[in-house]
Amino acid sequence: MSLTHLIDSYCAAWSKEDSQQRRALLLPIWSDGVTYTDPTVHAVGAEELLAHIAGIQAKHPGARIIRTSDVDVHHGIARFAWKFVMPDGSSFPEGLDIAFLDPRQERITRIIGFFGPLVRSSVS
Repeated sequence: MSLTHLIDSYCAAWSKEDSQQRRALLLPIWSDGVTYTDPTVHAVGAEELLAHIAGIQAKHPGARIIRTSDVDVHHGIARFAWKFVMPDGSSFPEGLDIAFLDPRQERITRIIGFFGPLVRSSVS
């Protein structure tokens, strides 16, 4: 599986309303003991992340996570931008995820997510 396909499968797991489809997408790419952290949650393991995604889908039925950048990687760490798109096409500000990968870059071992664009510093 290519790295881009791995990340796209991860994003697709967030986008499925059906819990079994989410599970089928996430489990093959999610390592044991993996953590997911964003400003709203720290989830340990697949079950906690699946429960978090289910909560997001319950609040925003039909919402999707779409990757909006190429996947950039070095030293087993990838980054990519994404946006949360509502069924009517509206979206929240983009986010950025940092994904830590297993040595073969076939599974995710940790995700750290940030919401919104980076704010430019006023320092020159």
